[in-house]
Amino acid sequence: MNTSFDPFHIQHVPVGGPSPFFILGPCALESETFAWEMAYALKEIAERTGIHWIFKASFDKANRTSISSFRGPGIEDGCRILGDIGREIGVPVTTDIHSIEHAEIAAESIDLLQIPAFLCRQTDLLEAAAKTGRCVNIKKGQFLAPADTIHIAAKMRSFGCERFLITERGTTFGYHNLVVDMRSLHWMRKEGLPVVFDATHSVQRPGGASGTTGGDGELAPVLARAAVATGVDGLFMEVHSDPANALSDGPNQIPLEFIEDLLVKLIAIHHASH
Repeated sequence: MNTSFDPFHIQHVPVGGPSPFFILGPCALESETFAWEMAYALKEIAERTGIHWIFKASFDKANRTSISSFRGPGIEDGCRILGDIGREIGVPVTTDIHSIEHAEIAAESIDLLQIPAFLCRQTDLLEAAAKTGRCVNIKKGQFLAPADTIHIAAKMRSFGCERFLITERGTTFGYHNLVVDMRSLHWMRKEGLPVVFDATHSVQRPGGASGTTGGDGELAPVLARAAVATGVDGLFMEVHSDPANALSDGPNQIPLEFIEDLLVKLIAIHHASH
């Protein structure tokens, strides 16, 4: 367990506790019905496995490769759906924001505001998220070294935000490829940062599928197991009931039918390695 930062909660989800928490859900809010189906299915799995978890889905996929790609319902409808899900099933919810205006709107119903990797150094966006009083999850840019995240942390603390996370999601390695340096998880935690590992975005091949993002989804569970053994405070994994027909990031999402078995294995690895 990392004891170099003060543990905190995202609602009832402990950060820095004896076990990692999980951020789970589909890449995009494909429809309201779909979001509810996924949330209820994941709730049942979470209850059986005993994990602490946060439900995730994006209201707008703003950085899609192609202009014709699906984006989502938008911030108003998206946050309403997520807020309703959170209240109904009693789970914290998270989604990514892309502008200063998004921060204030999302904070009304979203428990954990996520800053996309490409925007992790946007000072005004970080400040807007911090000043909402919500917890903030900042994805480490694919272009950043682990040591560079201390500057992001310094910004958040200067804005009065101590409840933030840094999420590792791989580093650009040539064209259409990401590589995860597992040493980064250790190094960032050593700096006193609460660290999450994003197993599904780390296996992306950005823009590598003729106008859409491809990926090596079968490797997501492999990297998740390695990250838990290395030591992290949380795991981020996108989950879909039918990845082959997902409207965003299908090649990287973990099939719903496999997630419970994977969670059981990750919990066992955590107990064996700590």
